Amino acid sequence: MPSENSIGSLVTTIDNKIATVIFGHPSSNSFPRELLDRLTTEFNNLSADPTVSVIVIQSEGSGAFCAGASFDELLAVSNESEGTEFFSGFAHLINAMRLCSKLIVGRIHGKAVGGGVGIASACDYTLATKNASIKLSELAIGIGPFVIEPVVSKKIGKTAMAEMTLAAHEWKTADWAAAKGLYANTFETIEALDTAIADFSAKLSSYNPEALAEMKKVLWDGTQEWKTLLLERASISGRLVLSDFTKKALLQFKK
Repeated sequence: MPSENSIGSLVTTIDNKIATVIFGHPSSNSFPRELLDRLTTEFNNLSADPTVSVIVIQSEGSGAFCAGASFDELLAVSNESEGTEFFSGFAHLINAMRLCSKLIVGRIHGKAVGGGVGIASACDYTLATKNASIKLSELAIGIGPFVIEPVVSKKIGKTAMAEMTLAAHEWKTADWAAAKGLYANTFETIEALDTAIADFSAKLSSYNPEALAEMKKVLWDGTQEWKTLLLERASISGRLVLSDFTKKALLQFKK
């Protein structure tokens, strides 16, 4: 059985109609498939929980918010079916977040890469620190941000998405992300971020829950095709991750 360290952690607390979901993994809060599935299930469960009005998603520690997919699992992929299955984990998570009946507030305390940018983009309202730089490095390892592209483009626009994707080596600052619409606001410290998160989520949870649920539907109108589109995108990444280019790049990145 995998250890807690290898599969990561997921803890949810509910207080005053606010559910706080905290994920963690020793490898810069990256996602092995099992942790992706657990987080997806958690959003589905909270969506149906009548005691919850608002969900806050955050990660452990004070380092990276999320380093994206687990490199160890990517390297372990041995065939196209396995690759598609792994990347479909992010497809299921993004779909669960958009279909969740509760508004999701993102607390981005540090850097986000790849799938971490996708998670931040799938939140309905996102606050961050000035240290929360973002990067889509997928092209540099021979794949591309295919699964998360629709949700990132929805949040920041296709032009900004292209800028991030093609400059795969380049970090974009938190201020850049805020200017493009990914972050609603940025803060100098984690303490200031937490104060803002608490204040905003408390205000949001005081509103009519039926109005919040209807607003959620409006915010994600026009994304119905994502149920199949994101899985189709997962198959592209699943094929490309088998290339010699990607295997060599992943090994180099690990070093």
